[in-house]
Amino acid sequence: MKIQLTIGIILLSFSLSAQPQGNNLYKTANLFLNALDENKKAQAQYPFDSSERFRWHYVPLNDRKGISINELNARQKEAAIALMKSALSENAFKKASQIMALEVVLKELENRKEGDNYRDPGKYFFTVFGTPSATSIWGWRLDGHHLSFSFSSENNKIVSGTPGFMGANPAVVLSGPEKGLEILKEENELAFEFLKALSAEQLSKAIIDSNAPGDILTTNSRKAMIDDSKGISFSNLNAAQKAIFTKLLSLYIHRYTRLFASSMMNDIEAAGMNNLIFAWAGSNENGVGNKRYYRIKGPTIIIEFDNTQNNGNHVHTVVRDLKHDFGGDALLEHYKKSH
Repeated sequence: MKIQLTIGIILLSFSLSAQPQGNNLYKTANLFLNALDENKKAQAQYPFDSSERFRWHYVPLNDRKGISINELNARQKEAAIALMKSALSENAFKKASQIMALEVVLKELENRKEGDNYRDPGKYFFTVFGTPSATSIWGWRLDGHHLSFSFSSENNKIVSGTPGFMGANPAVVLSGPEKGLEILKEENELAFEFLKALSAEQLSKAIIDSNAPGDILTTNSRKAMIDDSKGISFSNLNAAQKAIFTKLLSLYIHRYTRLFASSMMNDIEAAGMNNLIFAWAGSNENGVGNKRYYRIKGPTIIIEFDNTQNNGNHVHTVVRDLKHDFGGDALLEHYKKSH
């Protein structure tokens, strides 16, 4: 069965009726909450200052909080889709949907029995934090294997969308009906395009290690931090190289809706594009079997890509906003004072 069909069954083939509600983010969230019965709503909703809001991971877990896709009926699934579309770009929504469906492929690759639900495209969880309204501080989370986004909103405007994680295992499907599928292909190929555009002298700065780390370095930490500032800075690039670099950066930032992506880019530019550093580790050859890692690091942002597990065919990518992860400390303090 094709991935597109499988995930379509789970999420109603992304019904056209499940569209984001314009800029009324809180209305979209309330449509989701109000579609739930009291028991499911209690399961899906937490206070904004709950410690649960800071708990996230990108591996299969048996104790995720919130309400899973498996527990939603048709109407509730439509409302969940609308919530996703209210915060993610069209391209990111497509990738997120494919990542969920990739669980089916992974189950087959691991030869799991039919009743084994360790790999399950319905085990992705929605959680709302706080009470959505036009003037309140609130947030929501989509969380599951290889897919985790944490959003915070104030005055009906997204102020944070990180941590934002997308992964793929396998990175490239090597057999079966989905052979050749590479969900995070752009993130891989644009980085190679940038690497190949560098001179030998520039490469000596950009490649910081011949061995790639075994995973993203920020992992699932509450506070993202990488002290190492090795790599090549934006200021040391020529115009053509800067264009490729900016395209790669934009690819990650535009996982989000246009308005919020513009806000993130404004923060990055205000902190200085010349302060951005690109670093690469591991093989500089493309393809399965070549383990590699890269990152973009600046005063406000860390972006990581790691493809080392499963013989270089298992990708982890993450965006961390160093000012506004989980909404940021200032937003949390504002929430506490207002309550």
